[in-house]
Amino acid sequence: MSFVTFVFSNSAAFDITALQHRLDGRLTPFQSKHLHISTALDHLKDSTELHIHVEQTGKQHVKKDVLLEAAAEACAEQIVEVEEEKLIRRLLVHSFNYEDEAEIKQIARYCSQFLNGEAPTDSEGDLETYADMLTWEQGDGVQLRRSKISEPLAAYLKETPLINLPGFIAFRLQAYTEEIREVIEYAIDEYVMDRQYQEFISLLQYFVYIQETKTEAAHLIHKGGAEFIILDEHMKPIDTDKLESSFTLEMLEKDISFEDMIVSTLISVSPANIYIHTSEPDLPVIRTIKQIFESRTSICSYCSVCRALLAGNSHSGPVIPLT
Repeated sequence: MSFVTFVFSNSAAFDITALQHRLDGRLTPFQSKHLHISTALDHLKDSTELHIHVEQTGKQHVKKDVLLEAAAEACAEQIVEVEEEKLIRRLLVHSFNYEDEAEIKQIARYCSQFLNGEAPTDSEGDLETYADMLTWEQGDGVQLRRSKISEPLAAYLKETPLINLPGFIAFRLQAYTEEIREVIEYAIDEYVMDRQYQEFISLLQYFVYIQETKTEAAHLIHKGGAEFIILDEHMKPIDTDKLESSFTLEMLEKDISFEDMIVSTLISVSPANIYIHTSEPDLPVIRTIKQIFESRTSICSYCSVCRALLAGNSHSGPVIPLT
């Protein structure tokens, strides 16, 4: 006799075999000489049924609720680790009208990073700002989402042993699916901003490429935190007030930041080589400069210039704070 039956329409894109393996793994520890648990697939004309069979003998019995909770946990694990990505892709296509596979793949990757509390590797977004919008706290996103699924699923299974699992996800896990929609919306915003950023970087790369060099070298000194100094090839401070940097500034459709000023200054000086003296080469402004000027940039972490300037022993120069 079937203890629990999961029903799947044959049109449902659900990895039923993988779920069966997860159920076997979760339920096997409860096996004993008095308790036999097995799973079986029944392929019907329009659907597939996944049965959990339980046979108990003797006086010792495992509580039914314990087995149901274990089954619900296996389903939640399958949904979060496998089916969630499919759900994201379906929503991107059918609810957000994305058709390009490259765009879908990129946005889905952002979603995965956000859902698991990871900072996007190629986004300018702020993970802490994103975390504020989630109803679960930042931490182990996978485990938190599993519990958001397994608890209501276990409660449902305690009421009825027959369940259409894809239907349950669509209609009974609305809080979970709404969270996924919010994540997708945020990921789309990040994707659009990142694409605009990359387009802007490409434009600046082109401008740098066609522009003639005006000086042999420039030194960008990172004194720590948000303090920078720009020196010319003679190790003298560059007077930013005398530079004509309107080209790059006019292209920025936002308030001018000090990061923009540094980039604009370097483009206006148009050095053949840019030596970046820093102990934090992954700082966003430094990554931006490396993207724009490419092979012209060199990172230095401890040369004679670094020892003197990073220690504050000479050339105090104008300090540009980045905020």
